[in-house]
Amino acid sequence: MIKKFFTTLLIIFSFPTLLLAKSKHFQEGLDLFAQNKFEDAKFKFEQDIVFNPKSELSYLYLSKIFNKQDKKKLEEQNLNTVMLLNPKNEEAIYYLAKLKLSNSDYKKSKELNTKLKLVCNNFCNKSDQLKIEIENLSKK
Repeated sequence: MIKKFFTTLLIIFSFPTLLLAKSKHFQEGLDLFAQNKFEDAKFKFEQDIVFNPKSELSYLYLSKIFNKQDKKKLEEQNLNTVMLLNPKNEEAIYYLAKLKLSNSDYKKSKELNTKLKLVCNNFCNKSDQLKIEIENLSKK
């Protein structure tokens, strides 16, 4: 009985600490990313994912880091994870469409851009620009 009581108290007091650690890792990752300290930021985003495996923003920022490091396969994996967690994440759809376009996958890029146009709030202008870019590159 006493053991259960102390276990319950431990859980109650450590839960806010876990939540704080989660947001702390992500915020530290953002700060490091803004300073172009990509390896350190990557570590912090990965730590955030350990505490919150559904952290779509951590996966999104990991994809941005891999983009800057020209690690396209890892970038794509992280963007796909964001899309699994939130199929309407405009930024992930846009960057995945751009990535597909850079790999000359015009069909997939066009499909993703069409999807982006359906859900866009903040990326509507970028979607229009991407459509032109896809059309110009697919004609060559």
